[in-house]
Amino acid sequence: MASRGRRYDGEPKLNIKKVIAVLIVIAVIIMCIVLIVKFATPDEKAETKVVTNSYITVYTGGKWGVINSKGETIIEPTYEDMIIIPDATKPVFICQSNVNLENGTYESKAIDNKSNTLFSGYEKVEALQNIDSNNIVSYDVNALKVSKEGKYGLINFTGTELLACNYDSITPLKGVKNSLLTIKDGKYGLVDNSGNIIIDNLYTEIKPLTNKYEDGYIVKDENGNYGLINYNKKQILECKYSEILNIYGNNMYVVKENGSLELIDSNGEVKLSNKFNKAVSIDGENIIVENSGKYGVINSAGETKIETNYEDLSYIVDGNYIAKKDGKYGIINLSNETKVDFKYTNIIYMKDENFIEADKEDGYTDLLNTNFEVKATGIVSEINSSKGYLKVREGNEYKYYNFKLESKTSQEIFLSNTLFLSKKDGKYGFVDKNGIVVVDYIYDDATEQNDYGYSAVKIDGKWGAIDQTGKVVVTPSYDLAQNTVISFIGKWHLAPDLNANYYTDENE
Repeated sequence: MASRGRRYDGEPKLNIKKVIAVLIVIAVIIMCIVLIVKFATPDEKAETKVVTNSYITVYTGGKWGVINSKGETIIEPTYEDMIIIPDATKPVFICQSNVNLENGTYESKAIDNKSNTLFSGYEKVEALQNIDSNNIVSYDVNALKVSKEGKYGLINFTGTELLACNYDSITPLKGVKNSLLTIKDGKYGLVDNSGNIIIDNLYTEIKPLTNKYEDGYIVKDENGNYGLINYNKKQILECKYSEILNIYGNNMYVVKENGSLELIDSNGEVKLSNKFNKAVSIDGENIIVENSGKYGVINSAGETKIETNYEDLSYIVDGNYIAKKDGKYGIINLSNETKVDFKYTNIIYMKDENFIEADKEDGYTDLLNTNFEVKATGIVSEINSSKGYLKVREGNEYKYYNFKLESKTSQEIFLSNTLFLSKKDGKYGFVDKNGIVVVDYIYDDATEQNDYGYSAVKIDGKWGAIDQTGKVVVTPSYDLAQNTVISFIGKWHLAPDLNANYYTDENE
């Protein structure tokens, strides 16, 4: 019996070169199959949008509840009054009940994401609500107001006491961050949102010098005289003035003393007196002033830099001013040279973003950089300071720009998105980051993917939503004509009142 593996003399010899060649071909085929499978299978990690967990108030059927950023129900909508969420990242929800609008009484408590009552040692727990100069509502994210035996104090979001309940009232100073007005024994004081006392309860009135708390606070004493205290508790101006105007710059202030308006420095030294009827702003050494309804510029030495010939005047940067003449706006410099022609219905300098919006008579807006070059023209539909972009409608298209007014693609703006809005033949669809069509061009209108991973889509006048994979999660059925912003979280859509900042599943 022949042994295994023996080759009989009559069998042909193996061709080693051919065997190796066949093995190489097989290996190449396997590699190709692996590559095909890899490219055909989506990289789930790359195609998944990271959504930060947050909490959102919802309203349905006349009741209020809470969902998270995935659209999951956290608190069932069973509450009669709106639930306030001061900090969307923290599971601390403020619920009011037994509200009596006639006499102003109500109950207020805090609950967590399991509906457990928080901070039960206090009679009331409330959010601190502020309203800025544009009437935008915001809530303090460091402190909550609490009461005990009719007196008020502060705690943080873990319940640690920041300020004992010794005050008759605690309210945010309107339009200024981190500034809480207190009343004790009929006198006003000021604390910050960490419970630190900035101004003792000694005054009959306290108001901000500007909209920045760092600039200080105007105080009024028992004799009706005004002074100034800064955020570090230092008395900058003693209480001896009959008025202190809400103007500050270059360590100079405008006050009224003995019936005259004066420009003084932080030492109380008078720089100018009886040189103007009204001061608008202090920018470096220069002051915009008003006389007989016309505006101009003088410096701190009293020298006229721009004659009071303009209907309006506001400072931009580098010695340049927005000016109004004969009903039109332009831009001039300190030498009274025209830098931008007087042809606009309005001009606004976006200080934080450092660009200029100039509105034209035809309803469009020119966007200029600080060299006064027109970089884009259209209708500004969004300015997103947190992400550093603006969205402009140019003709029938939307385009994106950074704050240098450089054109950007949506892929460059929305780095974490999985889908990107695209338009073709008058219809909207969505592509992935490589430009491959994921959602066909079938929609009449649509929005970019929001922070929660949803995009709104519109057909035949009705809005719905798709998720981050392009799947329809809400069939277009909502008439959202009253909404300034269209946004969905699962089945919930943003309500028309942006200040209220809640979502609903109702067709309003």
